[in-house]
Amino acid sequence: MRSFTNSIPFFIFWFFTSQTFFTTTSADTLTGTQTLRTNQTLLSSNQTYVLGFFTGSNSNLYLGIWYRNTTPERTIVWVANRDNPLNNSSGFLKFGDSGNIVLVNSSENTIWSSNQTSAKNPVLQLLDSGNLVIIEANSDPTKYLWQSFDHPSDTLLPGMKVGQNLDTGIEMHLTSWKITGKDPSTGDYFTKLDYHGLPEMFIMNNNRTVFRTGPWNGEGYSGMPEMHADTDSIEFSFIADADEVYYSYTIGNNSLMSRLILTSDGQLQRFTMVEGTEVWSKFWYVPRDQCDDYKECGPNGICDNNASPVCKCVRGFSPKNQQAWDLRDGSDGCVRNTDLDCGNDKFWKVQYVKLPQTGTAFLNRSMTLLECEALCQRNCSCTAYANADIRNGGSGCVMWISELIDMRQYSEGIGGQDLYVRLAASDVGGSGKTNNIAEIVGITVSAIVVLFGLLGIYLIRRKRKLQSISNANTEQIGSFHRNKDLIMNETVFSSNMDDLELPMFDFDTLTMATNNFSEANKIGEGGFGSVYKGMLVAGQEIAVKRLSKTSLQGVEEFKNEVKLIIKLQHRNLVRMLGCCIEKDEKLLVYEYMENRSLDSFLFNKDKRHLLDWKRRFDIIRGIAKGLLYLHYDSRFRIIHRDLKASNILLDKEMNPKISDFGMARMFHTDQTEANTLRVVGTYGYMAPEYAMDGNFSVKSDVFSFGVLVLEIISGKKNRGFYYTNHDMNLLGNVWKQWREGTILELIDSSIGDSYSTSEGLRCIRIGLLCVQERAEDRPTMSSVVMMLNSETTSMAEPKSPGFSIGKNHVETDSSSSKQDETWSVNQVTVTLLDAR
Repeated sequence: MRSFTNSIPFFIFWFFTSQTFFTTTSADTLTGTQTLRTNQTLLSSNQTYVLGFFTGSNSNLYLGIWYRNTTPERTIVWVANRDNPLNNSSGFLKFGDSGNIVLVNSSENTIWSSNQTSAKNPVLQLLDSGNLVIIEANSDPTKYLWQSFDHPSDTLLPGMKVGQNLDTGIEMHLTSWKITGKDPSTGDYFTKLDYHGLPEMFIMNNNRTVFRTGPWNGEGYSGMPEMHADTDSIEFSFIADADEVYYSYTIGNNSLMSRLILTSDGQLQRFTMVEGTEVWSKFWYVPRDQCDDYKECGPNGICDNNASPVCKCVRGFSPKNQQAWDLRDGSDGCVRNTDLDCGNDKFWKVQYVKLPQTGTAFLNRSMTLLECEALCQRNCSCTAYANADIRNGGSGCVMWISELIDMRQYSEGIGGQDLYVRLAASDVGGSGKTNNIAEIVGITVSAIVVLFGLLGIYLIRRKRKLQSISNANTEQIGSFHRNKDLIMNETVFSSNMDDLELPMFDFDTLTMATNNFSEANKIGEGGFGSVYKGMLVAGQEIAVKRLSKTSLQGVEEFKNEVKLIIKLQHRNLVRMLGCCIEKDEKLLVYEYMENRSLDSFLFNKDKRHLLDWKRRFDIIRGIAKGLLYLHYDSRFRIIHRDLKASNILLDKEMNPKISDFGMARMFHTDQTEANTLRVVGTYGYMAPEYAMDGNFSVKSDVFSFGVLVLEIISGKKNRGFYYTNHDMNLLGNVWKQWREGTILELIDSSIGDSYSTSEGLRCIRIGLLCVQERAEDRPTMSSVVMMLNSETTSMAEPKSPGFSIGKNHVETDSSSSKQDETWSVNQVTVTLLDAR
């Protein structure tokens, strides 16, 4: 019997013909003193997988893993240097100085490398599973210090995971080749697992969603009945807990091979091969028809590939744009015929459907369906509900509070499940129960007449409203001509929010959750606006960031924060739950942090004693992990640019989470630095090269991290470049005490004697290494994490920090002689009352 759990399948398949001739070897390991040349290979002990170099269509060389016995084409399953090929055959693979594997060219310049490890005597091994791992010699062979399975290419092998490790921040997703069979460089398609609400997987084309699997319902993906056709030899699993969320599969038959690939044209395909045939057979693929296209029939529309036209409206709804609908364009979706009346509403059962998108849905796995219905009935914002798990008669509750997006109709016995849609009582009639699929749809002639009448009224009102807006904008542009670009950007941003694929909240829902944005619920305030604590009807606490309507600087920061944070998923980053663009309002919805911000403890004499040494050390390590994820492990390299104590939030267990990405910048993975004329951030945390010249990089974030470490250790603020009385700031004092050998006096006295001397000295030294004046002298965050986690890691002697002594002779135009930690250069982050 196949076992299903929760999931995300994706794999891109690659075959490649290479003219390179290899020195065949039976070895499956490479030691720290050995190298792997371009004419050499490693072979897994079961002789299934080969690690070596193959030639692309451009005659460049790539390090990859492939199946040994497949013909006529070589089937590549993993590529290391896909975006940085070797341009000749003189390169080789070796171990670096940091326990990592490094691919170098003939000049021994690094072309590609794995993450750094703590291995002292590292060994590289190609396992029977196709996983390439680094382990410590003569130690536990199952303890991998690095593994290729954490960094998939276009192929998912048995035992691999696609999803996210919430502890390490490692995101595992498939990415297509640029051109299937020819160019292994990073293509336009990738998979994404959204684990919010009821988890489901997406196929993306850059930032555009092209396919959605539907949520995992206990047996498989709601929108992938093809999975049910898989052989019984393949067992699926989906795991979602506090540490990780991932989909995986295993093969129970040794004579069967199977792989998933993501092709360069965006198809997710499963291939199988029976032992001895050496030929792959395509078992299934998605997307495969019109109804697999994401949002084909728009909000509240259902796509049925067996009908003509394929788009239908749920009972009680009618096409939003009848003219486009008649031309078989259903992308505008459907709107209600009758307004809801909360307590008098009923539910209509829609059978055999792919459930709507669930990113913002409420989930409770212990509720019964009757309890779910009662909860939905009480919540006037609830639009539909269903079982979260369909096994054994159904269990759990998933409840939608927004429009129903991307539904699909299946025939009985093929796929889908029951969905209960909220309708006005007059649109339901009777008990609201039905087993007749045909009754889902049904727009009568009279309803069409009414619709056209309403549409006419709507168009007249819409025209008047647009004219009014146009007149208002004309006046605004006349009064604030210098802000023309800002107004235009705001309009474009609002119209393109759907492209961001961020869960949308209803404004009325957020108004009710925050008690009409009352002062009693306000927990923070800044140049961007205010932050409010709220509680959704289902009981979930949230923090709502409300952009000020009068803020001229907040729109760009709001747009930037949305674009960036939806790409980020890590346990040490604050999680965004959704946003709202409605009624001239712009709001961001975050998870609520019970213990507010780090500075509210660290610099509060009545609370600082609650931060004992263990908590401070754990906070430092958590911030480091979050920053490492931003710099190296996320899909794009993110430079935060405003890392400080007030932007570190603490959950109920005092775990740190980095927040406020309004000033962050996104780099491509091969970009290392940039320059800006608009310096943003907070004096006292800004690196010298950034504050003075506008140059920022990962090393400018490292500087801010170093300042934060020294503040956490000492309990004292770093008051900008200098003090008004010409005394040294925190960095200057730390450097002075370090040189004089009195550095332990720096440690906050409220900690008492409970701290570890070795850990304290290690943290101070790391802090000083991070705030060195020259960016090239500072360590990377991967090195910082290693130093924090290992007492045996060697550390350099720190050099003089930046902005450490006296009054600095250079001042930026945007600075002030009385800058304080609570002010940013562009005054966007201003005096937080409390963090979110």
